[in-house]
Amino acid sequence: MGDFFRSILDGIVKLALSVQWYDILDIAIVALLIYYCIKLVRQTRAFNLVKGIVFLGVIYLVVSALNMSATSYLFSHLFGDIVIVMILLFQPEIRQAIEGFGRGDFRRIYLFSGRGAGENDESRATASNIAKAIANMSEKKIGALIVLEGKTPLGEIIKTGSRVDASVSSPVIENIFFPKAPLHDGAMIVRDNRIHSAGCILPLSKADISKELGTRHRAALGMSEDSDARVLVVSEETGAISFARFGQLTRNLTLGELLETLNNYLLPEDAEKQKTFIRRRKSK
Repeated sequence: MGDFFRSILDGIVKLALSVQWYDILDIAIVALLIYYCIKLVRQTRAFNLVKGIVFLGVIYLVVSALNMSATSYLFSHLFGDIVIVMILLFQPEIRQAIEGFGRGDFRRIYLFSGRGAGENDESRATASNIAKAIANMSEKKIGALIVLEGKTPLGEIIKTGSRVDASVSSPVIENIFFPKAPLHDGAMIVRDNRIHSAGCILPLSKADISKELGTRHRAALGMSEDSDARVLVVSEETGAISFARFGQLTRNLTLGELLETLNNYLLPEDAEKQKTFIRRRKSK
């Protein structure tokens, strides 16, 4: 046993002595590139694409091990062109990275802090403050568009607005959406129980909706179609409160229903509660 460990130690020493400075530089460059690639996609929807590709890779390994010829044939052709597939899927992120290196602006490839479940008390306070702000704006007929980020990171959407990084409070929210405020026309993004950004531009839904609904409602639907975010809307014309998720718009929420909706998602609860709530609202 002693000879075995001695041979391993000798091998490690020989390997260490054979390493040149350019080998260390080579490893460092590769590690840095992998690190920045992870940072680049982690807070965008591309991160979900990466997870999907990894999942398909695991399936490919399993079907190959089981000698499933038909499925292996399909996967072999898919992964045979994986470079082209990756370029097509991650074209926006690749372009962003190359532009950042071209400008020498390495800070553009950054990583937002990871999402956490958060303490229940903090989440309840967030829900209460958002509900209070929406109630006040609804009474005054002040238009508002508030996005509660889900598991899908909204990095691309956040970059279209201005960084706020403030605690969630009713006065701050109402100031953001004050009609003469510079950020009132865009959407406010809430991440990890904080107001992350405001003045953000959301994708518009192409679905057929009532003509009495404006751009805010179409943007809320578009955001809910492209991600698992929850979007709250206050109508500027009527003061009515609406909620969008799963590509569906629930209109004319009461304050009690609004608070229930916020608690269901800001607290660690099962999303099935909200699906049941939406079905109950639609059946009325």
